[in-house]
Amino acid sequence: MKWNGSVTAPELQAGERRFRVNVRATAKGRVPMRPFFTAVSLLPRLIGTAALLLGTATFAHATVISYSAILSGPNESPANASPGTGNASAIYDNVAHTLTVHVDFSGLTGTTTASHIHAPTAVAFTSTAGVATTTPTFAGFPLGVTSGTYDIVLDLTLASSYNPSFVTANGGTTASAEVALTQAIADGKAYLNVHSSTFPGGEIRGFLIPTPTPTEIQTWGFIKASRR
Repeated sequence: MKWNGSVTAPELQAGERRFRVNVRATAKGRVPMRPFFTAVSLLPRLIGTAALLLGTATFAHATVISYSAILSGPNESPANASPGTGNASAIYDNVAHTLTVHVDFSGLTGTTTASHIHAPTAVAFTSTAGVATTTPTFAGFPLGVTSGTYDIVLDLTLASSYNPSFVTANGGTTASAEVALTQAIADGKAYLNVHSSTFPGGEIRGFLIPTPTPTEIQTWGFIKASRR
């Protein structure tokens, strides 16, 4: 004669894990045990997957390259004695395909007539080049003034962000123009120029050089900390 029955065992503790089991006894004495919470065994895999996704997201954002320039008359070619000064920055995002431009200037002897990025010069940090960005000037740049501040985000996938002749000379597409412009900037062969009524060819200019951004510094610090 056989007897079947079920009994719930007390909570069992193994290390720091607690789980309940069902015990089913038979006349032959077999007592199979089955854990209720088998998901505990999946925890290491879930943690590993989350860490991998976090690492991927961190590196995906490290795509911003920042450049800056000091604008002055002596930086022009040929140099001039303008007392005008200025600063400029250009931040390139190679995922969003944007170039964020900021310009501050003051003390010009003439009033502004245009401003652009010129590229590429034959030699880094010297000589002159044709206009690469929007003509006749950056859209919305303050004209007819001797000082001012300006900001714009250029969408490098749009033809309107370039001088048409620059696109034609560099592959004929906005994609090839983007490569040419950003390579010229990276090579030190691009400068931002502010033109004025006194100096139509440019009163103050400066070559764009790489500078670290706060985002890059913070991201790199996070990466190093996560590896400790």
